[in-house]
Amino acid sequence: MTALMPLLTSRWGNPESWTLKAYEATGGYEALAAALKMEPAAIIDTVKDSGLRGRGGAGFPTGVKWSFLPPPDGGPRYLVVNADESEPGTCKDIPLMMADPHSLLEGVIITSFAIGCHHAFIYLRGEVVHVYRRLLNAVREAKQAGLLGNNIKGSGFDLEVTVHTGAGAYICGEETALLDSLEGRRGQPRLKPPFPAVAGLYARPTVVNNVESIASVPWIVKNGADWWKSIGTEKSTGVAIYSLSGHVERPGQYEAPLGITMRELLELAGGVRQGHQLKFWMPGGSSTPMFTPEQLDVPLDYDSVAAAGSMLGTRALQCFDETVCVVRAVSRWMDFYAHESCGKCTPCREGTFWLRSVLRRIEAGGGRPEDMQILQDIPKSIVGRAFCPLGDGAPSALTSSLKFFPEEYARHIELGACPFDHAASYLFEAVTL
Repeated sequence: MTALMPLLTSRWGNPESWTLKAYEATGGYEALAAALKMEPAAIIDTVKDSGLRGRGGAGFPTGVKWSFLPPPDGGPRYLVVNADESEPGTCKDIPLMMADPHSLLEGVIITSFAIGCHHAFIYLRGEVVHVYRRLLNAVREAKQAGLLGNNIKGSGFDLEVTVHTGAGAYICGEETALLDSLEGRRGQPRLKPPFPAVAGLYARPTVVNNVESIASVPWIVKNGADWWKSIGTEKSTGVAIYSLSGHVERPGQYEAPLGITMRELLELAGGVRQGHQLKFWMPGGSSTPMFTPEQLDVPLDYDSVAAAGSMLGTRALQCFDETVCVVRAVSRWMDFYAHESCGKCTPCREGTFWLRSVLRRIEAGGGRPEDMQILQDIPKSIVGRAFCPLGDGAPSALTSSLKFFPEEYARHIELGACPFDHAASYLFEAVTL
């Protein structure tokens, strides 16, 4: 059985873990001292060699992303940390920043040094005011200690960090919509190309990375690329934070090497709640196709999950037992995606609206036999035709649920009512939204 391997979560239980004093007492900022003695290109090569893949959902190699920046031209370049954690069921970046903000900040400084950035931004979901205050305090502590500002540790490297709060739009988790929001405009995705590496924030070369990706950098710099590659699988290296929620005995964050299975994580979490059985689960949040108990032994790494028909995504492992109505679950997710669609493109704006309407009708008892075909046809007009990944991901739970549970939809239509007792599904709304 694969064991847990707490690295990013190793300090979470320490007294006042969010303070600079507590962070430095456990080896914090040692990686920064080592990085400042390296050539920036060597840091990029180390991260590239480690095989670190972006932890925000897409899984793109982090070091490769950094290397896309064009040669310096004398103008500014930026690092933007995507801390707009908004995927239903995802809860890893917020507790990381809450318990250990300096781990993110150290990663920000090292990354900025590597790519030649002198002003970095952390774009935080605005509702988490407590995390915002923690980050501001961490920046203040680091600046007072000479870890930010001018001539960091006598290296001649200057860096300012701005913590910016968004207004709570799911679409701003998409990197170009985030950049527009950061510039003061309405958060909507941009046409690509140009990509952010060429023309990102303020039309300058920009790297956009997830919180967990950047917080992993100090561990790689400190211990080396080979050490990181020795963890996980050949193509999905290192550790990752898995967020288990829903009908499990001990929901929470479990940090383990990539490639651990859901069966192993469920055992570590005490299993499905007593007296019940697993019905379906989401491997990467509600925008990924669902799995059933048949996929419990699929290794949770990027390639294995994709080969099994889904996406690892943000590793938001939502578990639902037999008391949950799959139609109602999918309907609630579609409510979210229809509400959060920015409206820029017709396929997503209109498609999510009609899917929501049909699902609500079926769940309310007014379903018609032809609705089954409608639910299969509309996603074909969205996926691959939407302006950004929100549209591509929105119907994922629906299409997979029609694959695994078509009889449940048919039962709703035949009965003219939901066959499930909604009172028995009382946990559903709490664990999804």
